[in-house]
Amino acid sequence: MEELTLATPSLLFSAVSLIMLAYTNRFISYAQLVRSLALDYKEHPSEDLQHQIDNLRKRLYLIRLMQILGISSLFLCVVTMLLVYVGWFSVAVYVFGLGMFSLIASLGVSIKEIMISVRALEIHLGEIEKNGKKKQ
Repeated sequence: MEELTLATPSLLFSAVSLIMLAYTNRFISYAQLVRSLALDYKEHPSEDLQHQIDNLRKRLYLIRLMQILGISSLFLCVVTMLLVYVGWFSVAVYVFGLGMFSLIASLGVSIKEIMISVRALEIHLGEIEKNGKKKQ
């Protein structure tokens, strides 16, 4: 096995940064949606709105987990670089492995969150289609 160098963990910086930007944008859009739904719920409480709020709560928790795992991955890559710098190569390899595992877990949670989001949108599309057929 080749020796781990400073360049290896630094390659992940741009990838993790882009992933974190996507996660943050997703979080911001959900935060706006939650505020909007909260106002709607105060004016017109309904079971449908309550289901949407519950769904968003689940998705927000997943985004938080995605962000924590992504930041952990970046943190572990920086620790790896420090360990390589001070010459602790064998420890650096394991820390880098943990960082990679953290990134993989973050991406896995992202897939789960996307599946929940798509399911929620499919429900809305079904309601639109149902309402459109009633009008005809």
